[in-house]
Amino acid sequence: MAAIETLEEFYQHKLNWLPDNLQQDIGHFNVFNMADAVGPNAVPIKYTRRDFYKIALIRGKNIYHYADKSLEVDGSTLIFFNPQVPYTWESGCGVGSGYFCIFKEGFFVEKMRGSVNELPMFAPGGKPAYILSDAQDENLSRIFEKMLEEIESDYPYKYDLIRNYVTELIHCALKMQPSESLYQHPNANSRITSVFTELLERQFPIESPSQRFSLRSANDFAEQLSVHVNHLNRAIRETTGKTTTAHISERIASEAIALLRHTNWNISEISYSLGFEEPAHFNNFFKKQTSQTPGSYRIV
Repeated sequence: MAAIETLEEFYQHKLNWLPDNLQQDIGHFNVFNMADAVGPNAVPIKYTRRDFYKIALIRGKNIYHYADKSLEVDGSTLIFFNPQVPYTWESGCGVGSGYFCIFKEGFFVEKMRGSVNELPMFAPGGKPAYILSDAQDENLSRIFEKMLEEIESDYPYKYDLIRNYVTELIHCALKMQPSESLYQHPNANSRITSVFTELLERQFPIESPSQRFSLRSANDFAEQLSVHVNHLNRAIRETTGKTTTAHISERIASEAIALLRHTNWNISEISYSLGFEEPAHFNNFFKKQTSQTPGSYRIV
């Protein structure tokens, strides 16, 4: 498994300096002009995971190696990187121009329903790259320029404003279609895993207590995908390193946390909506997944 590059290592490798109180900043955010952060003597980017999120607008001819995919693009690309997926990129014509911002998940904690890694471009198996027209490049560049200007300001609420700019980037991408033509699944296992992930995500978010999560087991998904359950389990484990059941359980737990934090539904309602027949079964499942009780996630 690839090593994980920390924020500290990123700053040391790229910029040879560390921001103050970096280790205490669980919601760290920063934004860069590519020309200021990637110089001619820059250390080559390793194929590895990072412990932070990254959104980049990169121009030029580049090859991105992202999880089990390679994406070759020529032009302006908006691309989203998450901590779960190892990546690197190669420039085909020197250092390209553009921008990028980095942030920890805590930057969005309690500011959005659910988690940032549930967004389509950050979700496991998602498609993170968007080819930009000239007009889209111009629009998104203005957003990055606003972030660059704001982060240098003394405005006391600047990070709230910057958070809105990052959200605007995300919504601009959500309005576009990801660049499907860039993606080539290298084998059947990858294709099955991608379809499984899409089918799993399609059941969320749970938006009312009467809505019910129905595909709860590997057998349920195998039937939907018309494959033998052993084939499904083997494909997902070989592609992701996790079992089918682990993926389902983690996603249910993630949605449970979102419902506990952002709705006033009682435990029985949440339990039912997530497919549990009895609240006690949900409590046992939740404690096994998080080592905490459901009540501990309630916002007082």
